[in-house]
Amino acid sequence: MKKLFTLVIFSQLTLSTVTFAQTKVVAHRGAWKNTGAPENSIASLKAAIKMGCDGSEFDVHMSADSVLFINHDAHIQELPIETTSSIILSALKLKNGEAFPTLKEYLKEGTKQKKTRLVLEIKPSAISKERGIALTRKVVDMVNSMKAASRVDYISFDYDICKEITKIAPKATVQYLNGDKTPDELLTDGIHGFDYNLKILDKNPSWIKEAKSKKLITNAWTVNDEKSMDWLLTEGIGLITTNEPELLLMKVHR
Repeated sequence: MKKLFTLVIFSQLTLSTVTFAQTKVVAHRGAWKNTGAPENSIASLKAAIKMGCDGSEFDVHMSADSVLFINHDAHIQELPIETTSSIILSALKLKNGEAFPTLKEYLKEGTKQKKTRLVLEIKPSAISKERGIALTRKVVDMVNSMKAASRVDYISFDYDICKEITKIAPKATVQYLNGDKTPDELLTDGIHGFDYNLKILDKNPSWIKEAKSKKLITNAWTVNDEKSMDWLLTEGIGLITTNEPELLLMKVHR
């Protein structure tokens, strides 16, 4: 009886370890919070790669003259990216002295290695839907021309952008961010999975299991506290996007 009890406990621990190990760690805007690197900088990308993150997320906007830049917000240093020329934007410096990075520079750095995937968020245009689609096509063209397609996963809050990617890059992996589509709807529209806010999954916990049963990607953002990490790990979610990649990596690999 004692041997049986020990075997059961060992089996449970082994299963738990396997489940946790399947969850991938994505550094949100790179690894910046505990490294001192600016968000979405080349330095934050390098830090995420160095610490062994499975993915590093970053955001892409298009300048007035159609150059692609990396930044979370629509503005940088009070300048609206969409209506500012690349000449002005390229002259800007981040707080670490690094130049305001372009997508070309980001892809060049990110493709020097094969461990950390590049999780590329295409930001919707505040000007028009048409400009958002033009941005999407330009992003995909650059990813393809730099032979980075096998290293890049796409995400967006704009469903039309997600659908456009599946149309022009049928081999690309696309996850939807906004949280207003069920797993069935994503599957029907050819979207490969969701990358939803933790609050959405807290309200719809069955979506994780449902999506997994349909072979869809499951991802949650932005998960920074231990309790939420532990819940998602127990649920067997595919990926977790976090500002605390160091903490999550320890949990996943413990």
